[in-house]
Amino acid sequence: MKQEFYKYQAQTTQFASGFEVERAEGNYIYGKDGKAYLDFVAGVSANTLGHSHPKIVQAIKEQTDKYLHVMVYGEYAQEKPVALCQLLADATPAPLEVTYLVNSGAEAIDGALKLAKRYTGREEIISFKDSYHGNTHGALSVSGNETHKREYRPLLPMINFIGFNEEKDLEQITEKTAGVIVETIQGAAGFIMPENDFFIKLKRRCEDVGALLILDEIQPGFGRTGKLFAFEHFGIVPDILVMGKGMGGGVPVGAFMASAEIMQTLSHSPKLGHITTFGGNPLIAAASHATLSEVLESGVMDEMYRKEQLFRELLVHPKIKKINGMGLMLAVDLGTPEYCLDVAKRCMENGLIVFWQLYKNNYMRITPPLIITDEEIKKGCKIIIDALNEN
Repeated sequence: MKQEFYKYQAQTTQFASGFEVERAEGNYIYGKDGKAYLDFVAGVSANTLGHSHPKIVQAIKEQTDKYLHVMVYGEYAQEKPVALCQLLADATPAPLEVTYLVNSGAEAIDGALKLAKRYTGREEIISFKDSYHGNTHGALSVSGNETHKREYRPLLPMINFIGFNEEKDLEQITEKTAGVIVETIQGAAGFIMPENDFFIKLKRRCEDVGALLILDEIQPGFGRTGKLFAFEHFGIVPDILVMGKGMGGGVPVGAFMASAEIMQTLSHSPKLGHITTFGGNPLIAAASHATLSEVLESGVMDEMYRKEQLFRELLVHPKIKKINGMGLMLAVDLGTPEYCLDVAKRCMENGLIVFWQLYKNNYMRITPPLIITDEEIKKGCKIIIDALNEN
């Protein structure tokens, strides 16, 4: 199968591992080599509740027995998409109320950018250096790493970049700005946290000039930091909230959320201001509703701080420079990209899946399923420490 994978399936790098998957369950992925691999990546923060969580699988099975796709987004009332949007409204603070369901985080970013322009009547978007928001043309346009953008220009015009945690740069947000888009925790840059009430100052500046604040919660959302969404740690509420990845518990989904006043502008002048064929798909919505319900009801978020501290206690080594992030969204600085890749390879050989950050390859990603146990954390951290000791 590995040969066919390389021959027929488009590749995104020249060094994909080609690891052959047999099945996945809980916090483990089982290879066709007969080995079990403890998963510290969770599909890059997507498998919130681990692999093949029984409640998610059951929700999918029940929906398949009823119907799959029946109509393009926004026409028919369907039980699971409606229930998902209502549960999101109940679980988030005002004025967040109405959700537009799409197929991925990147598509949600594009929708959010359109919404900000449509509501404000303005054209400029402010984003942040070293930000990552996805790879569609719109999402790539507001991502802040030129290396990943250079070969795909021209991209969207009127995008300006300021420094994350740079308070003086907030002056560049003006009455010309439609929206400011920012990751609550910068992901590809190495899980960089906001500092010194930066978000409170950012939100105040947006309010002063009439710009909308768009928060990208695609990675930290759905409990990964100990709150349903990471912005709840920082004393603000966004005008537009973008989500994806862990929202589906293993199925492809994204969404953007706003007040009814803001969201209704997509319905007229022109009508069909944003449209998607498969957004709000009932099968995907059933899985997402089951994921959100379990995150809210199981108490799993209450364990995030303690589990983070366990990781920090166990991952102490001279070759670890620092650990960024919070909850189960941690980036371990190993100094150089080459060494990080070598450690990841050694971990895989010993039954642990870890990965690296997109922009800053010296950071090793640790984003396991939220249901990871203390014993599994200890087991995985021992494999990491052993790999560090080998070289």
